[in-house]
Amino acid sequence: MSNTESVHGHDVMKMMIEAETPFTREGLVAAMAERFGAEARYHTCSAQDMDAAAVIEFLAQRGKFVDAGEGFSTAPDRICNH
Repeated sequence: MSNTESVHGHDVMKMMIEAETPFTREGLVAAMAERFGAEARYHTCSAQDMDAAAVIEFLAQRGKFVDAGEGFSTAPDRICNH
């Protein structure tokens, strides 16, 4: 990934769904670094230029995560389609 590319928050959510396991925030940051690169930047439909922790917080504040007891996951119906 080049320094100018940005990963959409939807891609993070799709990665979470594919994993079929709950994440802690720390675990999700590590999984994102492995999948998208440690220096990856992220954006959503309404925000941009976020690091992994910031996009996780952004998605959490918007109700995109589902509490899974030992952590959290997400669901396809939580991904907007616009």
